[in-house]
Amino acid sequence: MAELEAGQTAPNFNLPRDGGGSMALADLSGRKVVLYFYPKDDTSGCTAESIDFSALKPEFETAGAIVIGMSPDSVKSHDKFKAKHGLAVDLVADEERKTLEAYGVWVEKSMYGRKYMGVERSTFLIDADGKIARIWRKVKVPGHAQAVLEAVRAL
Repeated sequence: MAELEAGQTAPNFNLPRDGGGSMALADLSGRKVVLYFYPKDDTSGCTAESIDFSALKPEFETAGAIVIGMSPDSVKSHDKFKAKHGLAVDLVADEERKTLEAYGVWVEKSMYGRKYMGVERSTFLIDADGKIARIWRKVKVPGHAQAVLEAVRAL
């Protein structure tokens, strides 16, 4: 599958979300969406990233954007993760990994010589028309949420 690029229409999704119910990209038409993909609830990098995005949530909202985190963890796992760290962002569960694959972030990874499939930490900024405005791949967490906020403000 070809890698997504800025300017393309963002793949739609309709997935279960923390706290019950579901969230669909199509329902967010007219709003800017920050969609960040992370490997696993309650691991150090993912926790730091989610806390950073949560801390900046009011500023993202002022800039007209909603922030959504997505991982292959279950809704139950997301609920625990949010409660434990007081997260303010919306978390959606892609246990079947269809959306992760559609965005090209479900990739072969390697750790200590062992290969496995996992989520490549990535963030997609989607404009109000549902087009991908910017993509960050292989994200390094420190300063990332702030950099995304600057991009949202510039959009």
